[in-house]
Parts: sequence; structure tokens; C-alpha cells
Amino acid sequence: MSFFSYAWDWIKQPQQWHGSGGIPVRILEQLGYTALALLLAALIAIPLGILIGHSGRGGLVVVNVANAWRAIPTLGLLVLLAITLKNFTVAWLVPLVVLGIPPILVNAYEGVAGVDPELKDAARGMGMTPWQQIRKVEVPVAMPLIVLGLRTGAIFVVATATIAAYIGLGGLGRYIIDGLATNNYGEVAGGALFVVLLALAVQLVFIGVRRLLVPAGLRKQARAS
Repeated sequence: MSFFSYAWDWIKQPQQWHGSGGIPVRILEQLGYTALALLLAALIAIPLGILIGHSGRGGLVVVNVANAWRAIPTLGLLVLLAITLKNFTVAWLVPLVVLGIPPILVNAYEGVAGVDPELKDAARGMGMTPWQQIRKVEVPVAMPLIVLGLRTGAIFVVATATIAAYIGLGGLGRYIIDGLATNNYGEVAGGALFVVLLALAVQLVFIGVRRLLVPAGLRKQARAS
């Protein structure tokens, strides 16, 4: 049988859609883990990236640290925190936040740092304060890259949130862990398929977010470049 055959045979069983371990509940758990981790990562990374991009100092350090940060093994960090802290909320949340920060931080920094210097000079010439320059000029121009960073971080996090199941929590990873433990390959395939579908759904959501937050002129300019 193929991957999709295993997944479909498992998904079409009515019992998979009901109860506390049903597919709708597991999807909501996965989305909850993702939303909280992405929110915290964005609250840390976006202001920091904007500040560094505006100041023009420390950019090389940001990129290098972010690239090194990506090498941190998420599952290893999860197990380490679970054993040392014995706090499961921290154990699953910290690795996902760590995973989400680098793409958001780098894109926020590059977006603001890449704003045309003439626009910045014009803003200063109009008497804008540094905060006004950031809010009215730099962030709007950088918004395409900021949204791209959020989208990339969201895809990373929603796909990796399955690690919560390793410490006995829920989410779609529950199907993968339990299915492997019982040799139920349909359950494994079904859980993996829903993770892929959620990642695709995140892509579509951020296409809508981009349309809402990024002016049409900047969207065309980003496509042209």
C-alpha cells in the first residue's frame, strides 16, 4: 500500500473524527501550540530586527547568530528541558520559539536595513523623529519581508509542533508517536498528512495576510525584484 492509501484508510474511519483524541481536537491542539510559539517568537524577533535594521549596527552579527541558532536540535532541546526543568509547558514552548525566531529576525532586519537611504533622508528632512521614521516609512516598506519571515517561521513551527507528543502532550504528533508504537501505519500516515496539509494552509493564510498588510505597489515591486 502507498502512503496515501494508508492515510485514507485511517482518515475515513468515523471514530477518528470524534472524542478527545479525534482529528479536529488534534488539529486545534497543533494550531494552539503553533500560534503561541509564533506569537512569542514574533514579539521577540520583530522589534529586535527592526531596531537593528534602523540603527545599521550589528547586522552581520544578527545574520550569523540566526544561522547558528537554526542548528540547535529542536528535539534535543525539548528532551533536555523536559528532564532538567520538569516543566512540560516550557519544554515544548521554548524549542518552538527558538525555531521561529531566526527567519523572523533576519527578515525584519533585512527589510528595514534595505529601505532606500533617500527615503530615510527625506523622512529626516521632514522633521520626523526616529520612531516616526520607523513607523511611517521603514516598517511599511519592509512589510513584504517581515510577512515573509512570519510565514517561514509559521511553517517551521507548525511542522515541528509535533514534538509536543514526545513528552505526552497532544497535537498531530500524537498520531505519529502512537502509531509507531503500535505499528499502526495508517495512523502514522494520517498524522503526517495532516501536518503537511496544515503547512500548506499556513501558506495560504499568509498570502491573505500579505494582501492585507502590504500595499499593492510594494507587492508588485517585490514580484518584479
